[in-house]
Amino acid sequence: MSQPSSRLLAATRIHISSSQPTRQCIRSFSQTCRRQEESQSNQYTPNKLLSFLRPRTNTSTTQSTGPPRPGSGASSANSALQRILATDSLARARNQPTSEQLLHEEANTQDDMGPATEPFHFHVYSHKHNSHVTVTKPNRQAIISMSAGNIGFRKSKRGSYDAAYQLTSYVIDKLHQGNWHNTITTMEVVLRGFGAGREAATKVLLGTEGRMLRSKIIMVSDATRLKFGGTKSPKARRLG
Repeated sequence: MSQPSSRLLAATRIHISSSQPTRQCIRSFSQTCRRQEESQSNQYTPNKLLSFLRPRTNTSTTQSTGPPRPGSGASSANSALQRILATDSLARARNQPTSEQLLHEEANTQDDMGPATEPFHFHVYSHKHNSHVTVTKPNRQAIISMSAGNIGFRKSKRGSYDAAYQLTSYVIDKLHQGNWHNTITTMEVVLRGFGAGREAATKVLLGTEGRMLRSKIIMVSDATRLKFGGTKSPKARRLG
């Protein structure tokens, strides 16, 4: 043995007398395997998660054959109420209709719309000063009723072709937003007056804007009021 190694062994040797009690610590060489086994045993596998989610039943206790306690059904009712409240709060956060609003909508859709043989009506009233579009249910209750002034046209522009075209497109878009194109099964178009809006509304219904309602039109009628005799007409306006 070389001299440096002998000095190292001499420095590390400890003389233990027989009178002093010795204490020996027994420890395994490495704790890695033991820790790995503990981590695997504590790991949540899908089967363990399912076992935690399942209701625990005590097999040692016997079920009582007596009448149910008054508070036994209260917990289930409270849990159902909590679920409904949680669903409503989540719907409000997502800007979606709550359960109460859905019930109101269902009650409104179940209202009597009139006879099943009567169609919906798409009224177009056009004269030289303005255009009006009204959509009604079979029982003649209005779904939407608007004029060219409601969409921003003023004064003489309300009677123009462009105003009537944009008005009819706007009304049809509102019907699509309200999901009325699925509710409407048959529809009758009622034209009244001989203004520029008469041709404009026809173009919209025949164009891409009216593709969802065009197949449901079963009749086109004219409700223009004509005089047979009647009262004297106003004096014709002279220009120039």
